Amino acid sequence: MLDHIRAKTFHARSGGIKNSFWYRVDLVLTDFGEFTPHVVSHNRFNLWSLWDKNHGGERNFGHGKEWFENILEQRGFPTKETEILLLAQPKFLWFQFNPVSFWIALKQGKPCAIVAEVNNTFGDRHCYFCALDKFKPITKNTKIIAEKLMHVSPFQRVEGQYHFNFDINDDDINIRIHYKNGDQGVLATLVGKRKPATNRSLIQSAITRPLGAVRVLTLIYWQALILYIKRAPFRRTPAPPKNLMSDSYNFRKPDNERP
Repeated sequence: MLDHIRAKTFHARSGGIKNSFWYRVDLVLTDFGEFTPHVVSHNRFNLWSLWDKNHGGERNFGHGKEWFENILEQRGFPTKETEILLLAQPKFLWFQFNPVSFWIALKQGKPCAIVAEVNNTFGDRHCYFCALDKFKPITKNTKIIAEKLMHVSPFQRVEGQYHFNFDINDDDINIRIHYKNGDQGVLATLVGKRKPATNRSLIQSAITRPLGAVRVLTLIYWQALILYIKRAPFRRTPAPPKNLMSDSYNFRKPDNERP
């Protein structure tokens, strides 16, 4: 299965200095089965491609789907009869960058565990394991809270919390991430319809939104320039967290893994 999602992402900053913007982005949602469109490949160069080294584990040293399955098993999630999906921006030619990708574990078609794989523009990565106690299904009304541990924007502190909402179904995806730190924060949403990927849709996106990750990085730096001009406080880049993964407050580890 390989879906092409022409998504819309929206960001709004709250607090003393406000700013908001939106842009369109191309995502794929896949179970790593057969890639039928000829212009997209798995672990092989193409117009669009997904590489295991870019997802699942340390940045640029990933292990793909196997990594996520190991993470699930370590936390007591029964992986038998589990559907594993990755939602990500594919690599465009030689260019790769994902502000955030999502590993999704489905039981009977319902998401029960999700890893938000967050990358910043400074070469760092941190993953947030999102699940409920006893891996109850995650619905559109479920709020999952995780402590912010990695520097993402030089205009925000490394403190506060992420509030995740996931609505992932057969027709579309609707993801909401609200970063809160007192009266400061950022609301980010990602919304799009699921459609089977085709050569036509992927080539069309390459023409209408060229350069893929380069375009996304350019938009990120442009918004950073706007905030700098607005005199938003600029903070130096701290060291990344020592651990690659952290658990949400909603998730309770099995008894044999608690300190």
